[in-house]
Amino acid sequence: MNIAIVGATGNVGRKILEVLEKKNLSFDDLYLVASSKSAGSKIKFKDKELEVYDLEKFDFSKAKITFFAAGGKISQNFATKAAQNSIVIDNSSFYRMDPDVPLIVPQVNAEDLKDIKKNIIANPNCSTAQLVIALKPLHDAFVIKRVVTSTYQSVSGGGKAPMDELIEQTKLFLNNQEIRSKNFTKQIAFNAIPHIDVFADDGYTKEELKMTNETKKILDKNIELTATCVRLPVLVSHSESVNIEFEKAFTLDKVRQLLDNADGCKVIDERKDGGYSTPLEAAGKNETFISRIREDKTINNGLNLWIVSDNLLRGAALNAVEIAETLIKNNFYGK
Repeated sequence: MNIAIVGATGNVGRKILEVLEKKNLSFDDLYLVASSKSAGSKIKFKDKELEVYDLEKFDFSKAKITFFAAGGKISQNFATKAAQNSIVIDNSSFYRMDPDVPLIVPQVNAEDLKDIKKNIIANPNCSTAQLVIALKPLHDAFVIKRVVTSTYQSVSGGGKAPMDELIEQTKLFLNNQEIRSKNFTKQIAFNAIPHIDVFADDGYTKEELKMTNETKKILDKNIELTATCVRLPVLVSHSESVNIEFEKAFTLDKVRQLLDNADGCKVIDERKDGGYSTPLEAAGKNETFISRIREDKTINNGLNLWIVSDNLLRGAALNAVEIAETLIKNNFYGK
């Protein structure tokens, strides 16, 4: 069984490589694919130097599974072609709301992989992925009616160029030099920007609408969710303040127990200085960390959480590889 990675030279593509290197996923050959400008370059994987293939010329029949990590336009132009001969796991937003494409977080809705109609599987938005992993065990136990979340998202969610710009702007700011934003609508260094992706007619941004629509598709269409998404001057890891209204009563001890026992979750919730997780501690870790667990006393059956996770890992590369692991474990569900 062979694997290919489209966008292997980008942030998420390289992170998929890191995850594959650490995992015991059994495969034969690995093909790295990117644009023509990267074709012929070499990337180290384990003890080998692997050559990067030109996307325009690559034969997708060589791979049983192909990860797409190169953005929506590349997925739009090449994923259907790849899916003729390979199972595509797409990290872009292009196929997420397609009713014939399963949107998967394995810890939440792996059973949806039994019905793959187009040979394409979608990976959710990074902020959605870490949210639904924490919501799933709570929804199963107490039934979620409504979620209000504010996200504090790192610049790596926009790619490598925004990460480089944050570093550049920080240096300019500390040296009292003029800052002109290239990848942000306003200065990002020492600032917070309440705007991720483009605005819709109703005043929400696409990032906020993604969280609403994807949560409904992955977890439960009856859950009401509203979001405000903010970009922070943090390199890696997204944070979320989450308010949940349940149909059933709960205890905080039961909430902590459910979350700490849930696959992919880890509770760090001590009511003292530093007794919580921050983006810095979450970077490079596989888990979704849950802190500041407390009752919302303004509504019946209300709960507040603080959720932090490495967006490049949990929200993208790790989730994609776990989808592949689930497929392989179940012998591709008869395919």
